[in-house]
Amino acid sequence: MRAGVTAGELPGAQPGLSVYAVGGMGEISAGDRLGVLIGDALGESAITPIDGDILVVTSKIVSKAEGRSVRADDREDAITAETVRVVATRAHPGGVTRIVENRQGIVQAAAGVDASNTPAGTVLLLPVDPDASARALAAELRARFGVRLGILVSDTLGRAWREGQTDAAIGAAGVSVVDDLRGGVDAFGQRLEVTQIAVADEIAAAADLVKGKATGVPVALVRGLGRFVVETLDTPARALNRTGPTDMFRLGTDEALAEGRAAGYAEGLATGRGVTPFDGRT
Repeated sequence: MRAGVTAGELPGAQPGLSVYAVGGMGEISAGDRLGVLIGDALGESAITPIDGDILVVTSKIVSKAEGRSVRADDREDAITAETVRVVATRAHPGGVTRIVENRQGIVQAAAGVDASNTPAGTVLLLPVDPDASARALAAELRARFGVRLGILVSDTLGRAWREGQTDAAIGAAGVSVVDDLRGGVDAFGQRLEVTQIAVADEIAAAADLVKGKATGVPVALVRGLGRFVVETLDTPARALNRTGPTDMFRLGTDEALAEGRAAGYAEGLATGRGVTPFDGRT
């Protein structure tokens, strides 16, 4: 399968970007050698990797190969187990949506526990360490093809204040995940103070345009961005996570109100001022 989105190939156009879907993977099971399967699929798709190519691999097949499947009736318990911090909750007719920071340091719905594209009766957890998974794949595929490949492991994320979802990089190896333009100047000679381009996320989103969500194509090859492919494999996507002191939106509204009221109650007890007992509700 060699379907793709290509830019910059018109006469007189500047060099552009090509994205190719890599088919022929089949269903992935626990213990499968993912690097071998991806390499074989590239051959079947008649796509020969060249120096500077980037492979974007959906996290679901990484999770399947690593045995990260659990029973669907354990989904809520699995979300709780994968949660480091609750950011926001919202009730809906089917239950409660939880936005949380998970063990991988990502803030997303349901800690990344997903029931799509997995056999009925099961859900998938994210890879334990997506960056380590990306490094292993990059090392194996670089050795197989003899070229400098980058690997991104992608997952689907929502965005605050924006409808819909997009793919983003949760694991990376051999790819500069950020293009830091701070200290440079723009086209008008004005100094750039804060501009950092989330390159890995933009590549992951571009790859999803050819992979899709329901087509059974979990890998895409991105060509034309060799300037972001580096020799070292130690380029963690985890560096893109904004948590801790840099997180400007640490809690949802309800959670922030509850935390403030609890703090006020505790202060009242400590100072001896009259307080209304806090029952955890907002």
